[in-house]
Amino acid sequence: MKFKIGDTVKVKDGTIDPDFGVDISGWYGQIIDTDDELVFIELDSITLSNIPDEYFTKCEEEGFDSERIYLASNDVELAIRRDTEKDLLEIQNQIDLNHQWDYLGGSGKIVSQVLTNVDQDDHSKAFNAWEEYLNENLSFPFDAEISEYQNKGPLKQGDKIRIHGILESDDLYGVLVRLRLGRKGYHFPLSDIEPTNKTSLNSQLLNAYRDWFVNR
Repeated sequence: MKFKIGDTVKVKDGTIDPDFGVDISGWYGQIIDTDDELVFIELDSITLSNIPDEYFTKCEEEGFDSERIYLASNDVELAIRRDTEKDLLEIQNQIDLNHQWDYLGGSGKIVSQVLTNVDQDDHSKAFNAWEEYLNENLSFPFDAEISEYQNKGPLKQGDKIRIHGILESDDLYGVLVRLRLGRKGYHFPLSDIEPTNKTSLNSQLLNAYRDWFVNR
């Protein structure tokens, strides 16, 4: 059967996802493109709301589109639409918000946890969320070093330092910490610091923060 753009279709029983090998029987969506014997389907809001989070995470990690899928045209049949454009947009926005950092792997899981329900276009609120989270979860004091080249100031890349606590967050420099180099104390951006113990929980949390900071 020939389908056209805009048709609502239902995936036939026994159909297997060509990318992940899982059963996708009963998925619904609208055809947004066709190519010979293939159809490109935008999944509807009801289907998306019933897909496990692990599926979206795997798609993000492997670079697949989690909300749309290519299938052979003989794997689908005509159906009646079950939702509205408004319903679809709402669930797509929620999925994008929940999974936009999954491509960062382990760091992405921490980022998503920190920024749950935070508008990430609002840098002030995002930095405040990180400040609060890191204050509660980092263990102080800890040894570290300056990891990035510094254009100016007394601290240089490779300096061995000791971190004593979170100071505040700043819209330009992000989370600032209190540290000591020898007998002198400084305030410095956390994004340019790397813990000495690379296997510690502190290191995992700071790697997640730094990954987010450079990709935000």
